[in-house]
Amino acid sequence: MSRKHRRPGRHFLQIPGPTPVPERILAAMSRQILDHRGLEFGELGRRVLSGIKGLFKTQGHVIIYPASGSGAWEAGLSNTLSPGDKVLMCETGQFAVLWEAMARRLGLETDVVPTDWRIGADANAIEKKLRADTEKKIKAVCVVHNETSTGCLTRLDEVRKAIDAAGHPALLMADAISSLAAADVRHDEWGIDVTVAGSQKGMMLPPGLSFTAISAKAIEATKTAQLKKSYFAWDDMLSMNATGYFPYTPATGLLYGLAEAIDMINEEGLENVFARHRRLAEATRRAVQAWGFETQCRDAKYYSPAVTTVQMPEGHNADAYRKIVLDNFNMSLGTGLNKIAGKAFRIGHLGDTNELTVLGALTGVEMGFELAGVPHKKGGVAAAMSYIAETANPAQAAEQAAAAAA
Repeated sequence: MSRKHRRPGRHFLQIPGPTPVPERILAAMSRQILDHRGLEFGELGRRVLSGIKGLFKTQGHVIIYPASGSGAWEAGLSNTLSPGDKVLMCETGQFAVLWEAMARRLGLETDVVPTDWRIGADANAIEKKLRADTEKKIKAVCVVHNETSTGCLTRLDEVRKAIDAAGHPALLMADAISSLAAADVRHDEWGIDVTVAGSQKGMMLPPGLSFTAISAKAIEATKTAQLKKSYFAWDDMLSMNATGYFPYTPATGLLYGLAEAIDMINEEGLENVFARHRRLAEATRRAVQAWGFETQCRDAKYYSPAVTTVQMPEGHNADAYRKIVLDNFNMSLGTGLNKIAGKAFRIGHLGDTNELTVLGALTGVEMGFELAGVPHKKGGVAAAMSYIAETANPAQAAEQAAAAAA
C-alpha cells in the first residue's frame, strides 16, 4: 500500500474562494453543538443576525441560509418575482452567466446587457435599457458586484444613479458573494434591494452559509411574487429570526465561525479591511505589469480588490501552467472560466491574507513562469515588494520601533 507523499509547509490556496480559514475561526467551530431551540442558541442567533448587518452597512434584515451563494441567488429571485417577469442581467463574466441561466430556469424572461468580460457593468447601458422600457416591464436589475472570473468590480453606486435617472421602479439586486468583507458594500446607501453573499470568500469561513440583505421594497415585493419557493421562503425566516432562531435545523458550527469572523473583521476595522484588500490588489497588479502581462480587467475604474485575473501569452495554456505551479510549489491558482478557460489564471488576494502571503504567492507565480517556459520580464515580485514597502504605515512602524527601543 503506497503512502501519500508529504509536502512540508502550508498549501498556498490562492484561488478567489474558498479562502483559507483562520485558526481562530477553526477553533470557534470546534465547539460542541448547541440545542438549536435552547436559550443559548437564541443568543448566538441574535448575535450573528445583528453583527452581519454592519458588514452590509444596513439597518434592515439579513437572512442567513445554510446554502451556497447560488441558494441566495435563487431566494432573491423567487421571493420577489413572478413567472414571466422580465429581468435585466449584466453579463460581466461567468457568474453573471450562471445567474442569468438560473433566472431563465425559474421561468423569468431575461434581457442581457453584454460586455467583453473586461469591465464591470456599464451604468450608462443600464440606464439606456431602462429608459427604453416605457411600459416598466423590467422588474429587476441584476448585477454582479465583484465578478470573480474576470477581476472586475462594478460601481453599484453608479448603477443606483442610473436606475434613479431613468425614473424606473425596478428592484436592484447585487451579487456581493466575493466582495462582502473585501470591498465596500453599502446596501442601504446605494438603495440595493437584494444583496447576496457567501461565507467562503472575504468572510474567511468554509462554504455553507449564504447571506441575503433585503430592503423594505423587496419585502413589499414578496406580497405579490408568484414564483414557487418553500425552503427559500423569506417570510418563515423573518418570523423566526426575530428571536434569534431558524425555521429548520441551522448550521450551528458555521454560525460559531461566523460570530468569530464578524469579531475579527470588526477588530481590524471594516474600513481597514477594505484598505488592506486594495493595497494587496495593487501590489499584485504591479507585479503583473512588471512581468509584461495584461490583467483581464482593462479599465482601472473596475479593478477588483479581491482577485486579479491574468491573461497568458499566446500559445501558452494557463491550466498547464497552473499544474506546474501546484506540483512544484504547492500553490493553487484559480482557473480561467468559460470563454477565458485556458487563456487566463486567477490570483486570489482576499480574506485572511497579508503582505507576506501575497508576496509568497507572487514569488511562486514568477518561478512558475520560469519553469513553464512562459516568456516574461523579471522583476514582478520586486515591483510588488517596492509598492508594499512604500505604502507601509509609517506611524505604525515608528510606534513599533519606539516600543522595541524602550
